[in-house]
Amino acid sequence: MGYRDLQLDWLQCLVAVVDAGSLSGATLEVHRSQSAVSMQLKKLEDAVGHRLLERDARKQHLTPEGETLLGYARRILALHAEAHDALSGDALTGRVRLGVPDDYAARYLTPVLKRFAPRHSGVEIELDCEQSTALIPRVASGDLDLALISRDHARRGTLLFHEPMVWVGSAQFELWRRDPLPIAVYESASLARRGAIHALAQQGRRYKVVYHSSSLAGQIAAVESGLAVAALTHCSVPPQLQVLGTEHGLGPLAPMEVAVYRSRASRGAKAVDSLQSLLVQTLRQSGSARTAP
Repeated sequence: MGYRDLQLDWLQCLVAVVDAGSLSGATLEVHRSQSAVSMQLKKLEDAVGHRLLERDARKQHLTPEGETLLGYARRILALHAEAHDALSGDALTGRVRLGVPDDYAARYLTPVLKRFAPRHSGVEIELDCEQSTALIPRVASGDLDLALISRDHARRGTLLFHEPMVWVGSAQFELWRRDPLPIAVYESASLARRGAIHALAQQGRRYKVVYHSSSLAGQIAAVESGLAVAALTHCSVPPQLQVLGTEHGLGPLAPMEVAVYRSRASRGAKAVDSLQSLLVQTLRQSGSARTAP
C-alpha cells in the first residue's frame, strides 16, 4: 500500500471531532459542513489505512490507531502554528492570570486550553480555581487578568451562554421526600445558593440548610453521603447523582449567566487578548450547540 501525505485539514478535522465529541460540534471549529468533516475523516482513514473513529448515533470513539494518530496530529498542528507565528512575527509571550470556578474548569476551560497552550508555548498561564464570588473582585482589582464566571450583574464581562441549574440528590436516600427539605449550599454570597433558596420560597417548600461548603467537591460529598440535596450547574453533575425535577416535588431553577470577565489593568496585553478571544469564540459556539437538561 502506497503512503499518502497527511494533510493538515484532515488532521484538524480529527482533532476537532475528538475535542467536540461529535461531527456536528466539530463543524463550528473547522467551519465546514458536517458532510465535509465526515469526508475529510474518510480521506485521513484512507491515507493511514486504518479506521480511526467508531461512530454511533451520539458520539465518536477513537480506535487504538486513532488514539495513536491523535497525539501526532496535535503535535503537527501545534508545530505548524508555531512556525507560522515565528515567521510572521506574531509569536506571543507573557503571562495570563486566569480564574475559573471548579464546576466550569473541566467542561469548558479544558477544550480552550487544549487549543491555546500548544500554539502559544511562550505564554505562561497561572490558573486559580475559586467560586465566582471570589474571582469577580480579584479581576476588578487587577489581581487576575481574566476569569470565567457566573456573573452577578448584566454589565459584568462578556456573556457567553446560559448554564442550566438543576437539583441533584442520591436515589439511595430519597431525601426529596423529607419535610423540611435538607439542602447543601455554597457560601452566603453565592448566586447558586440565592437561586436555590429563592426557588424553594417561590414554591412554598420548607427547607433546612444542613451543610455549607464553598467547593463543588463538598457539595457532591454531601449529596452522595445522604446529608442533603443540592443545586448544581448541569455541567458539573456526576453520573452517580440523580437530577431531580417536578416529579420529586422540586421546581425549576434559574440558569447562570456565564461570562468572561477581564481586568482593566490587562488592557493591551496581547497574550490576554488572544486567550480572551479564544474563550469567547469557543464557548459561544459550544453554548449555541448546548441543549437544556
